[in-house]
Amino acid sequence: MPHPDHTAVPKPQRAGVADSGETSRTSFSGSPGTTLSGIPLKSVYTPEDLTDFDPQTSLGSPGEFPYTRGVYPTMYRGKPWTMRQYAGFGTARQSNARYRYLLAQGQTGLSVAFDLPTQMGFDSDHPRALGEVGKVGVAICSLEDMRELFEGIALAQVSTSMTINSTAAILLALYVAVARQQGANLEKLSGTVQNDILKEYIARGTYIYPPRPAMRIVTDVFAWCKDELPSWTTISISGYHIREAGSTAAQEVGFTLADAIAYVDTALAAGLRVDEFAPRLSFFFNAHSDLLEEIAKFRAARRLWARLMRERFGAQDARSMTLRFHAQTAGSSLTAQQPENNIVRVAIQALAAVLGGCQSLHTNALDEALALPTENSARLALRTQQILAHESGAANTVDPVGGSYAIEHLTDEIETGARASIERVDAMGGMLRAIETGYVQREIQKAAYEYQQSVERNERIIVGVNRYRTERQEPIPVLRIDPAIEQEQIERVRALRASRDAARANAAIAKVESRARTGENLMPAILSAVEAYATVGEISDAMRRVFGEHQETLAL
Repeated sequence: MPHPDHTAVPKPQRAGVADSGETSRTSFSGSPGTTLSGIPLKSVYTPEDLTDFDPQTSLGSPGEFPYTRGVYPTMYRGKPWTMRQYAGFGTARQSNARYRYLLAQGQTGLSVAFDLPTQMGFDSDHPRALGEVGKVGVAICSLEDMRELFEGIALAQVSTSMTINSTAAILLALYVAVARQQGANLEKLSGTVQNDILKEYIARGTYIYPPRPAMRIVTDVFAWCKDELPSWTTISISGYHIREAGSTAAQEVGFTLADAIAYVDTALAAGLRVDEFAPRLSFFFNAHSDLLEEIAKFRAARRLWARLMRERFGAQDARSMTLRFHAQTAGSSLTAQQPENNIVRVAIQALAAVLGGCQSLHTNALDEALALPTENSARLALRTQQILAHESGAANTVDPVGGSYAIEHLTDEIETGARASIERVDAMGGMLRAIETGYVQREIQKAAYEYQQSVERNERIIVGVNRYRTERQEPIPVLRIDPAIEQEQIERVRALRASRDAARANAAIAKVESRARTGENLMPAILSAVEAYATVGEISDAMRRVFGEHQETLAL
């Protein structure tokens, strides 16, 4: 899932949710009287704090509506969560070696990080790719690169998540083309493409096209996968980056589900039925440092989504109402100061994800505030998950925190705050309009600013940063990307263009542009283009000529 934006000081923020019996606090205090997001906390909770709480309707049983306690009856007793470590750097060959290493160390799913040029639809030899090739992920320009990325890995036997958004349709087509070459049964091909363009406009910035044509590409993927890749998860709707940008826990849930509502509305408008595509929707959340708040956040998100799908969209299929999610520990919480402390932070965050019922998990490495993980730090991050699974006992009982007065109170508080965010977005005309006016961006920026101010005033303690600092810090080994790989990748893509069947490639690119103009589903043309060895940049440019490029809306 997405590579975190690392800073020396973390940026989780305060929640704008209702108070429940104590004086409301509108800013952070130095006491432990609020959650990390600023929700007021009592020193002790009793049954009286669970106003209108009905165990049958609010809690229920695991695997049953409203899924507060988990989406499956037996949860990890039936199947452990997928240990999916996010990885990718340099060339396809280098990343392939890291994937095979992680699989040999016990990882149970792949997660691909792409470099910025690939995310933005530029080939490695494009002028705007200069200095970025292979830096924050693997450089993929063509089917030749994608085939090398998965060399020796049977795609029919592994689940792969690809963190890619603007060019998601192209990378999915490349993955399918490699699977075809391997002889895989596409009906059983398993994995996820992030494909969440709305959060790019809100929080991350790797967009290409304006929002409305970009949404059309998303729903083209939905429709095509329904028939061609029925086991594929067509989107991972991401709150992770919203939280990394500075949102509160309640905002993370509210804005993420508001994005999901926009995708559902768009798919319905395109003629799909809700129970045709909703079972293949998935979510991606941040696992932050406040243990109890994070557990409650995941439970609130599940319950609110189930209620929305049943009440708002009339979903009948239980799978349409189950919020399945991947979690990643909080990159923004990692510190460059005393990086060994990050091991402890990540372990606590991972425990929150497990107690909160995640379906898959990535644990960040201790050195990720400084660089991409080394092999050793990546192994230690994976071992953190394995120790949780096999030694901690946290996976032995389904929802062991369920029924805790404090947890149920926080779950209610976060659901209330999240629902309020959704209602405000609805009142503005929906998420697309809220993004276009800059409303969502401003709300997140405000929360981020308030939190940062609390850190700078020493009201919020960050160990090793504004308290418990050391005079001298020993350097740790970090991964360095060889600058020579950029020229190697440039030569590789140029050689491909010179050796391929140019007429076939050009005809396939023209077909993509034609379908973009006519409104036909783009996926068949994109798949034909990648199989003709058209490049990511060439296919992206074909759509740029039709859709144009998005210009950022400043939110002041």
